[in-house]
Amino acid sequence: MFRAFRSEVEDAVDAALAALDLPTDDLGVEEPPEDVPATLASSVAFRLAGEVGAAPPSVAADVAAEIDPAEYEYVGGVDTQGPYVNFYVSEAYYEDTLAAGREASHGKLPSTGKSVVVEHTSANPTGPIHVGRARNPIFGDAVARVLEYAGHDVETHYYVNDAGRQVAVFTWAYETFDEGDLPEPERDRADYDLVRYYRKGNAYLESADEVDVEAAEEEIAEIMQGLEAGDEETYERVAAVVDQVLGGMRESLERLPATFDRFVKETQFIRNGDADEVVRRLKDSDEAVYEEDAWQLDLSGFGLEKNLVFLRSDDTTLYTTRDLAHHEWKFANYDEAVTVLGEDHKLQAEQLEAALEILGNDTETLRQTFYSWVNLPEGGMSTREGTGVDLDDLLDESVRRAREEVEDRLDSRIRDDDLEAEDIDRIARQVGIGAVRYDIVSKQPTKGITFEWERALDFEAQSAPYVQYVHARCCGIESEAAAAGIEPAADVSRLTTDAERALLGEIARFPAVIERAADDLEPHVVATFARDFAETFNTFYRECSVLNADDEAVAAARLGLVEAARHTVANALDVLGIEAPESM
Repeated sequence: MFRAFRSEVEDAVDAALAALDLPTDDLGVEEPPEDVPATLASSVAFRLAGEVGAAPPSVAADVAAEIDPAEYEYVGGVDTQGPYVNFYVSEAYYEDTLAAGREASHGKLPSTGKSVVVEHTSANPTGPIHVGRARNPIFGDAVARVLEYAGHDVETHYYVNDAGRQVAVFTWAYETFDEGDLPEPERDRADYDLVRYYRKGNAYLESADEVDVEAAEEEIAEIMQGLEAGDEETYERVAAVVDQVLGGMRESLERLPATFDRFVKETQFIRNGDADEVVRRLKDSDEAVYEEDAWQLDLSGFGLEKNLVFLRSDDTTLYTTRDLAHHEWKFANYDEAVTVLGEDHKLQAEQLEAALEILGNDTETLRQTFYSWVNLPEGGMSTREGTGVDLDDLLDESVRRAREEVEDRLDSRIRDDDLEAEDIDRIARQVGIGAVRYDIVSKQPTKGITFEWERALDFEAQSAPYVQYVHARCCGIESEAAAAGIEPAADVSRLTTDAERALLGEIARFPAVIERAADDLEPHVVATFARDFAETFNTFYRECSVLNADDEAVAAARLGLVEAARHTVANALDVLGIEAPESM
């Protein structure tokens, strides 16, 4: 309802300014300060005071006088406070909010008909995913989810680097070394098994005799050239390594969960000739130069000092060259392309976008968003040589700590539903993994994160368990009310307290929060809303009993409000990729 109310306010201000023969290019509609009880306000009087030749409060009064709330469904009142025109919601606003909130789909916006591909994670298939890179799948998955909630037709893609030097080294090492020369794998899974070969290969290239390294480098170069030449045997050799490692990495990602509609291999664009065609077109461009035995793009005209190399002296393409073909494929098949990248890829992303423009593409349909790294506090977990802390280690530890917290709280639980061992396991997984996701996705993506267990698993503070507990509490209230024979009702006339109206107001805002998060690719906005919503609900819970309400009609209306709150918090958590437990 908030989106509809905002639209009505904008229409009202626009019509009032037109009636006063004043410019309507900037309506100044915004949310008022916390001490102003209005839902929205307009600061337009500030902008127009000089033009009108009157003080801002006088201009605000003139604008307000031109607005008749009776002409609008959700505008219940208008007044002024100094230079601001304040807008208040009608009773119909609350009625329709409660009705909308009681729908399980609350927060999901109508279909836009726009197809959007979201590419995220795309970690090199060389071994298990480590903590520092964990932000990409968590942030990327939340971006995809919020875009889907905003009504877009979303596909998630993992772009597989199966043609670069790292993969060639991996393939060579896998074919060269014996398992007997390797340490025991850290887990019984393909990515942990095969990464031993990759580490062994890199160590060999750094420490072996010069003659032996040269021989190894020749074999590695042959693999890369075989890929470029379209040699099927080379593709099969590389795929034998990549597909196994990728299978293990997917198991880690699915724990988050972060799933993908498609895994797109970069060799696809070598094999179908797209990369060669990109090279041909780039060579013909005005920006193409041949320097230092390589074809490059001079991007100084785009404000970039560093040239982009797109073809090596041995006629092999680079990752970015193949990614150009990849992006043109995305442009041809989707209305919009979103890419989630680490902050160390900013220059590469700028070069890519400039090269796409040189190739004649409309880069307005490309949106690239960046994230910073995740760190662990000193001594927070042990590290393993060569890998740092793996994502699996982080998730295991978080689930373990969550189980301890759940078990410690068993005796203080208010809800009378005995938890079996499998229930505790389920809750520990939901809370533990939810804590990791929330702690990471709740921060602005460009800010670095230091993951801290005590904060992330705090049931009483700004954390996933704090929000998840609201959903469990809603489920408990509904269960007890059903046992008492109370049926939910949509009667807002019975919901008159400040706590009830405040909760309705937050429920009304949820679709607008989704809209903003999708527009800006900022799912942390939803995380902030979820935390604030939890605080608002807990105030309602303390002040407005359902089971002990003054009469049955109030109890039924409050139960309807609890149902709307449950849908709101469940969907807010779902946008963030966090499960909503029914009991905790």
